[in-house]
Amino acid sequence: MDLEVSSELIIPERELGWRFSKSSGPGGQHVNTSDSRVELSWNVAGSTVLSDDQRMLLLTRLGRRLIAGTITVAASEQRSQLRNRETALRKLADLVTAGLSSDAQQRRATKPTRGSARRHLAAKQQRSATKRNRQRPSEE
Repeated sequence: MDLEVSSELIIPERELGWRFSKSSGPGGQHVNTSDSRVELSWNVAGSTVLSDDQRMLLLTRLGRRLIAGTITVAASEQRSQLRNRETALRKLADLVTAGLSSDAQQRRATKPTRGSARRHLAAKQQRSATKRNRQRPSEE
């Protein structure tokens, strides 16, 4: 079952890694016997379907979520392994789509207002005075 991220990008099934484990949470006796939790892994760094530009974009934008170039998503919301598989595929597709989208806005650096800078300094002075009052009086 290939993962269609967009009309231009389809991740083949051979690049997807599945792991199953017992899910936590409610479910009665059934939850203790079935491996309904799903972990889906995809090696972004070693993928053959990405262009070099797409790979670099994903590696930089998803960098904090990657471990050794591999992105992993987990799904255990449903009681059925099949539904958790579908959820994991959808989560991965959403992550990759967000990572490849070019409409991500860059943060524009702003200067603090004069009032906020004044309040910041006043709070620091107040905190300094509080700590100074906690000290033992020096004998001079």
